Amino acid sequence: MTGTSFVSRLQQKFGDQITGSNLEAVDPWIEVAPESIAEVCQFLRDDEELAFDLLNCITAVDYFIADPKKAAKAGWEPHIDVVYHMSSVSKKHSLVVKVRLPRWKDGVEGQLPEVPTVSQVWRTADWHEREVFDLSGVCFTGHPDLRRILCPEDWVGYPLRKDYEMPLEYHGIRGR
Repeated sequence: MTGTSFVSRLQQKFGDQITGSNLEAVDPWIEVAPESIAEVCQFLRDDEELAFDLLNCITAVDYFIADPKKAAKAGWEPHIDVVYHMSSVSKKHSLVVKVRLPRWKDGVEGQLPEVPTVSQVWRTADWHEREVFDLSGVCFTGHPDLRRILCPEDWVGYPLRKDYEMPLEYHGIRGR
């Protein structure tokens, strides 16, 4: 299946829920509307021609520039991309699926952006989503056990956010 027919097939099935693509990139990718990620992933896994049976990883990228002058020249609004890398072992192909989220839910600082979990599609997503939650502050709705996995439960903030400020101390222990 060629890249363009693949995207056409997804657009035919999911319509405007497929919001973009770049199949010429080093890692070809498609962008999916957040509310449809679980349904699209289920299709990518279960379709016999596609068979994306392995979720390699989930990451998040914080598109934020603190300097207002540089931010004005960026050409995009601050946001977070949740990025899913998947492979088909039997078909020997791979794909990147992206979901674009606001940095904060409803534009309210401190309100974590939300995207549905894909842990029911691939069990390995359980830990990957917990890591993204812990380090980048993305809430995966419907996740069976969404809690911190690397930072202590009482840690404040999300270390991979570009506006994160490392605390000077934690429970009386100086860190710098």
